[in-house]
Amino acid sequence: MIKQLGISSWSYPWAIGVPGYPAPEKPLTAAGLVEKAKSLGVNVVQIADNLPLHTLSVGELTELRDAAVEYGIELEIGTRGVEPDHLCQYLQIANFLNSRLLRTLTHTATSQPDLPQIETWLRSVLPDFAKAGVVLALENYERHPAGELAALVRKIGHPNLGVCLDTVNNFGALEGPELVLRELAPYVVNLHIKDFAIARIDTAMGYVLTGRPAGEGRLEVLKVIEYLNGKGRSYNIILELWPPFQNNVEETIRNEAEWVKRSITYLKGEIRKIRS
Repeated sequence: MIKQLGISSWSYPWAIGVPGYPAPEKPLTAAGLVEKAKSLGVNVVQIADNLPLHTLSVGELTELRDAAVEYGIELEIGTRGVEPDHLCQYLQIANFLNSRLLRTLTHTATSQPDLPQIETWLRSVLPDFAKAGVVLALENYERHPAGELAALVRKIGHPNLGVCLDTVNNFGALEGPELVLRELAPYVVNLHIKDFAIARIDTAMGYVLTGRPAGEGRLEVLKVIEYLNGKGRSYNIILELWPPFQNNVEETIRNEAEWVKRSITYLKGEIRKIRS
């Protein structure tokens, strides 16, 4: 069942900064994300690996926490990797920020454990997560077929372990949203709505998959939410976007902000339909 609607650091990737492209003049900060959530009328901010919280100072983390409390915004945090020391570091950050959810991916550039190692590491930290009242959410992506990720969560069978379902990521594993939903729905504790378009390239010899504002692409958003509402646990809906680079970073950031506004307006309408 839906709890709340929110934005992510992946709602504004260009405003934060994308490696390999020109940096924004004034990069969006974690506290700035909270202010954007307030102005959009949403109640959750998820800060993921493109704005790594472990690199922030205590002062910056305190500013983030205080802004969230002032505006009544729920914080969720995210990272990459499942090494125990790293997860415990982020558990401490979650406690500091009053976050009840930590989203992560199984692999990083330097750590690529196999499934038995992932299972061992997760089992070792889950008692600490349970004691702190924080849920660890594994995000689906191209490294794992959805069935493999579902089997891992099912095998561990811990109430503080679940899935952060991304509606697009598994295209990299040749799996579309319907298959991902079927496999992962019982374990979903967080939902990333990310809409997309698929089009032929100009030679007609191939396709390209690109991002779109929520409700303006191929994703059947209402069906996704309705399906999840009949399964599993309660979850927040978090908007993520893949906006294209425009002529320059300033124009790209303006386009990105417009995509966020249109997406949030659309998602609020779809959520009202379900709740009415």
